[in-house]
Amino acid sequence: MIVLGIDPGYAIVGYGVIRAERGRYVPVEYGAVTTQAGEDFGRRLEQIYAGVGALLARAKPQALSLEKLYFQNNKTTAIGVAEARGVILLAASQAGVPVFEYTPLQVKQAVTGYGQAKKPQVMEAARRLLCLREMPKPDDTADALAMAICHGQAAGSALRRAMLARPGSKIPGRNPL
Repeated sequence: MIVLGIDPGYAIVGYGVIRAERGRYVPVEYGAVTTQAGEDFGRRLEQIYAGVGALLARAKPQALSLEKLYFQNNKTTAIGVAEARGVILLAASQAGVPVFEYTPLQVKQAVTGYGQAKKPQVMEAARRLLCLREMPKPDDTADALAMAICHGQAAGSALRRAMLARPGSKIPGRNPL
C-alpha cells in the first residue's frame, strides 16, 4: 500500500510517501511544499493546493494520513493551519484518495510504542523504521513520514482490514470525505 503522510501547515507542509507492506516501510519520496511569509494568504493556500495536488497525481497513494488539528496556545496560527488542512482535504477528495486522521498521541504510539514520546524520539524512530541514513529536513518532513508510518501500522491490522471491507462501517481515524 502506498501511503502519503502530511504534516499540515501554511508556511511548510511536510509530506512523506511510503510503501507499507507486511509491517515494513520503504520511503518513496519526501519533502515539503513551502510558501513565503508576507505573501497574500489566499495565494499561499493556492500554492499548497497545487503542490499537494501535483504530489497526489505523481505518487498515486491509496491513503492520505493527516494530523488532526488541535489547539494549543496560538489560536491565530491554528486557524491558518485549519485553512491549509481544508485545501489539502479538497485536493485529496478531488483525487479520490481516502483521508485518515490521527492525533499526535496516536502517531507517537504507532512509531515509538510510547504515546508521550518527545519529538526527537519520534523523528529518530521514523528514520530507523525507514532505514534512512540522515534525518529528513525540515522537521515537518520527518513528522509527515511518521504520519504515513502511523497509518501503515493502523491499516496493517487484521481488524482494520476487516472493518475496511465492510460497507458502511464506522472506522476510527477515517474522515468520511
